[in-house]
Amino acid sequence: MLQPKKQKFRKQFRGSWRNIAIKGDKINFGTHGIKCLSSGWITDRQIEACRVVLARATRKVGRFWIRIFPHQAYSKKPPEVTMGAGKGDVSHFVAAVAPGTVLFEFEGLDEETAKHVHGNLSAKLGVKTKLVQKNI
Repeated sequence: MLQPKKQKFRKQFRGSWRNIAIKGDKINFGTHGIKCLSSGWITDRQIEACRVVLARATRKVGRFWIRIFPHQAYSKKPPEVTMGAGKGDVSHFVAAVAPGTVLFEFEGLDEETAKHVHGNLSAKLGVKTKLVQKNI
């Protein structure tokens, strides 16, 4: 799974949501992209599942880019533990995404295959997404 190599602090606050994406909202590398329509957390496992789908789809005909990284530590207390006794241990890492963020980019696929890949990717993510094309 993806996780940061070094951190200044082990545990982090959850933070507040940004309204719309300021950075990372345009397609830079590929011809098609998956853009987020709602804010949320995308876990390292979800990113890995999407990476597998993209690798299978673009195996011999194209390339893909992952535009997000799970920097934020997500802590969770174990089940059946009483309140108090501090913050829980880090269970996984998440990427906080705002509406308009381009999550993944790919090239070398035709329109029908791109729509099929988008359907597979959106089923694996916890946020609403849409397929976007680069204006050439």
